[in-house]
Amino acid sequence: MKYHPTLRLATPALLGVAALLASCSSPPPEPPRAAAPAPAPAAPAARVAPPQVASSPQMVIKSSNAQDPRAYRKDAAQHIYAKNSERIWKGRMPPLLYAVGVLQVEVDGQGQVRNLSWMRAPKHAPEVIAEIEKTVKAAAPYPAPARMGKVVYTDTWLWHKSGRFQLDTLTEGQD
Repeated sequence: MKYHPTLRLATPALLGVAALLASCSSPPPEPPRAAAPAPAPAAPAARVAPPQVASSPQMVIKSSNAQDPRAYRKDAAQHIYAKNSERIWKGRMPPLLYAVGVLQVEVDGQGQVRNLSWMRAPKHAPEVIAEIEKTVKAAAPYPAPARMGKVVYTDTWLWHKSGRFQLDTLTEGQD
């Protein structure tokens, strides 16, 4: 095969120009990468809980080994705190509280609330009475009183005007 004479001369020149252009160009863009997955949210701090007995795969019922209502009151207060952690007043409460109420709660053998009875209702704040009753009922099921079958316990609710509260059983005190 014979090449045309001008092709012989042009070939080295074209190769030189191609090499020069290749050295000046930027590298081809990288293909787009998939966005990095967002970091998983931090897990909430673990809470120490009393022994648990599973009744179904979806529901866990805690049990209480308390032998009397006074001991059960602490288990119930911890349960309410766990269910309402964002509503608990942190630290010592201020000297003037919006409301103080003393409530008696009857809990059956499965941890369900059967009766509420006010021993000292904050009658000047009916909205607080309603909110405390709603909070107590919403926290069910409570730890089942395994040793007593059922229990009636009493606790004092210390209520701040912000809607946050402490229970006397777990209070951090008052200024």
